Parts: sequence; C-alpha cells; structure tokens
Amino acid sequence: MKIGKATVPRSAITTSNADTIVVRGQDLSRDLIGQVNFADYFHFLLTGRKPDAAASAVLNATLVAIADHGLVPSVQAARMTFAAAPEALQGAVAAGILGCGSVILGASETAGRMFVEIDEEAKKRGGDLREAARAVVAARRERKQAIPGYGHPEHKERDRRVDALFAVSRQAGGGQHFVDIAQAVEEVIPAITGKDLRLNVSAAIPAVLLGVGFPVGALKGVPILARTASLIAHLNEEMQDPIGFALSYQAMREYEYTGVLPPEGGK
Repeated sequence: MKIGKATVPRSAITTSNADTIVVRGQDLSRDLIGQVNFADYFHFLLTGRKPDAAASAVLNATLVAIADHGLVPSVQAARMTFAAAPEALQGAVAAGILGCGSVILGASETAGRMFVEIDEEAKKRGGDLREAARAVVAARRERKQAIPGYGHPEHKERDRRVDALFAVSRQAGGGQHFVDIAQAVEEVIPAITGKDLRLNVSAAIPAVLLGVGFPVGALKGVPILARTASLIAHLNEEMQDPIGFALSYQAMREYEYTGVLPPEGGK
C-alpha cells in the first residue's frame, strides 16, 4: 500500500560500501574520525556543513548547559525504569527521553519558534523588536498559552546559565539578533502577565543557536542529545548506587488516595 508521494527511500546523509563509509560527502575514516569533535560532527550530520568557530562554541556550550539538572522527571523516569529492568539500559534511556515535551526540555523549540515569529512581526513594524515582542506575547496570553523559556520553579531570578550562554555567544562572535529578541520578551512580560518571569535556559538556548544559523526545526534535538549523555551517567551510577526503587518509595510515602471507600462492614 502506497502512502504519501515518495516511492524511493533516500537520504543525503550517509552511504557505504565494503570499503568506505561516506557521511555528507566526506570519508568517515579519513576525513572525520579524529578530525572533529562530537558536537561539531552533530552539526555536520544535521546541516551538511562543519560549524564555524562561533557555531561550534555556541553549540558546545548549549549542550553543556542543558545536560543535567539533578533528579528531574526525565532522570527519575530513567532510573526507576532501570531499577525494574536492569538488563535494558536502552529502555531506561528511552523512558527518560520520552518525557522531553513542551514543558520539560522541549521548551527550547517552542521558544525558538516564538522568537522567529517575533522576528517576522518586527519586520512589519519597522524592526521594532520590543513592540513585536509585546504583540506576540499578548497574543499568546490571550490564547492562554504559556510563554516558553520564561520563569523557572527554582531559579526565580534570571537563570545564571542564561548570562553564561549569552557571554559565550558574544565572545565567539555569534549573531545577537535573537538574543535581543529574547531580552525584549523578558522586558514586556510583566506589563502583559503581571508576573516578573525571567529568562531561563530553555529560552537562552534557541536565542544563541538561532544567532549562528542553527535550524529551528532541530532545536528540540539539542536538549535531547545533551540529556541522553546525562541519563547514561545517571544509569551508570544507578548500577553502582541504586535509588530507582527509593524514588518510588518516596512517591508512595506522599501518596494520597482521593477516591471513595467502600462502606464499613461491606454494607
């Protein structure tokens, strides 16, 4: 049964024969192994271009920034899954990654798309980023949508990772246009929402990556890639010092049943 228009499987990323593996037009063994670091290779796989110095610095910095943040939901899911199925490291990693949605980790993509929308709106307003940010944020508020990448349950002031990433971007020569958009959003939020929601790392990541030409459609892949490394570290620790069942135990200690009970005596 034919579904869709394509009839021939194809890819521009990799091909191979008995002697050679070709990745994006380069010989993997001769041109890439030992010649590029992993983050640059990821950029090359994704775009077909090796990153320039600014893109390399920014991408590496964002991967470091978002890799780990303690016993967050993705880590808990992975460690509890591994406790139940210690033979399936891949299943535990997958359990953690499956939780990368619009609230956790995936907010980088949502914020990036919002910044692109503001950029387009600014073009209609003579380049006025603040007014464009005000219009887009107000529209999201009217639709009862969250402002992705702003506010954090722990970092009430601006997340320190934000300024660290912005500094890397400036020093490396990355474009600052989307950083300016991100900061414009932070400035207009209080008047629109009544809350002082500060930039968090999920907004800083797309702000600096878009400034070096990173594709908006792949933004979610950055925290997913970074968190995968963190999950493997947590699962290696779980092998040596298991806490997966302890996490479940703590949840049950706080558990409250809110349903009805049968009458006493079975009547």
